[in-house]
Amino acid sequence: MKSLVTALFQLFFTFILYLAGVAIIGLSVFPGALLCYSVWVGTSSFSVAQRILCISFGVAAGYFVYGMALMIVVGVLRFILRLNLQEGEYRLVSWSTARWAFANSLYLVVAVTFMDFILLTPFASLFYRLMGAKLGKNVQINSKYCADISLLEIADGAVIGGHATVICHSFERNRFILKKVKIGKNAIIGLNSVILPGCEIGDGALIAAGAVLSKNTKVEPHDVYFGVPAESAKARHSKEHADD
Repeated sequence: MKSLVTALFQLFFTFILYLAGVAIIGLSVFPGALLCYSVWVGTSSFSVAQRILCISFGVAAGYFVYGMALMIVVGVLRFILRLNLQEGEYRLVSWSTARWAFANSLYLVVAVTFMDFILLTPFASLFYRLMGAKLGKNVQINSKYCADISLLEIADGAVIGGHATVICHSFERNRFILKKVKIGKNAIIGLNSVILPGCEIGDGALIAAGAVLSKNTKVEPHDVYFGVPAESAKARHSKEHADD
């Protein structure tokens, strides 16, 4: 019976997310669609080929208008609904879990449909701030595989490399756990690395490409972590010298 209730809840919540997606995407598409319509009407005296060329440029421009509008719509909706996540442990079927799912769904709409075009630009940092992340100056973000954005704290000059994954949640023994990830000044999260919940990465530290940083790992400033699971280069070097 309990599993049936859970399945029905998931089904209902999925339909709610779909409806929200239709509303959010539709509202964001509107300015771009209006631009395309204006181009089509304004070129009524042109030849068919000229009108098609103009509307082609209008569609391309409309896509970027859509992306910018989408970031604003999603950010405003997150603010209105107060979807900032809070650290803690929660039941799998709970209001807190539903809020988490909805907040990440808002992020995914942008990540899937537009985010490739804003990586490594100031718009990526702007979007993260709109989603509740605490970002310092000159942060460089080159990955769309981050989640739980309002639990991220990234200090000045930090870099998140291509396809790196940063998440602040885990599911353990029928419990849903949220915990912040903190990335220090000038720290570098390498290509394809994975940062799990509760990690704190010190200033100037480097997480090597492909490394998987275990939950709740505290990385000392200027240390280097590598491997799966990731281990400290300093600690390994010290151990090797001790063995000698």
